[in-house]
Amino acid sequence: MATSALAADRAAARSVRVTADHLVVELRDGRFVSVPVSWYPRLAAGTPSERKRWELIGAGIGIHWPQLDEDIEVEALLLGLASNESPSSLRRWRAARRPANKRMEPTRPVRKKRAAHS
Repeated sequence: MATSALAADRAAARSVRVTADHLVVELRDGRFVSVPVSWYPRLAAGTPSERKRWELIGAGIGIHWPQLDEDIEVEALLLGLASNESPSSLRRWRAARRPANKRMEPTRPVRKKRAAHS
């Protein structure tokens, strides 16, 4: 009976695709791993353009999205582990992403100009 030897190399990513619903990673050994994008709130909040800009970490042991400050390890995908970012960290990240004019600022009462009488 023939048995296959356990691979000593770590699983590594070859390519990445992010859809509206899934993160799909092609591994160097030919497997594909697909997980819900909702597992990674920063990735889920990203624009299509931000999601397309990814980089491999090391020899493909992880994936990095620079504009989203998101890193995902291939081993974590294989283990079915979702993001473990704390709610407070995610809130701070979301607040920092808001455009300056959308940030919550104290509001001042709007004064109406009086119409000129003739």
